[in-house]
Amino acid sequence: MANAASGMAVNDDCKLKFLELKAKRTYRFIVFKIDEKLKQVIVETLGEPNLTYDDFTASLPTNECRYAIYDFDFVTEENCQKSKIFFIAWSPDTARVRSKMLYASSKDRFKRELDGIQVELQATDPTEMGLDVIRGRAN
Repeated sequence: MANAASGMAVNDDCKLKFLELKAKRTYRFIVFKIDEKLKQVIVETLGEPNLTYDDFTASLPTNECRYAIYDFDFVTEENCQKSKIFFIAWSPDTARVRSKMLYASSKDRFKRELDGIQVELQATDPTEMGLDVIRGRAN
């Protein structure tokens, strides 16, 4: 099950919660972290559907890497209500180098486990995943 390059398995709960977000819109966002002791990606935070984008960004640690899924609702120029599922690889400049390498090497395998991601974003500081960036990528 583990990927030889990174050795990080994906906890089944990650896939389950992602499917709930995608199919039932149970959550606004999910933050995942790599548990180095367990050698797997686990769910760290589940954001309720009523939470905002600011709540989401506040849930990301300032000095540690994370993977995150954000369900972004928006209105198109044709006035249609839509949503897009964003995958955000959060890798702040202040994170440990080992951590950044671990998250970078495990990202593709983790993403493959989550079927239905529409937009991918890599962010090293909050401005790279600001709401304006998200809006721009959603259209």
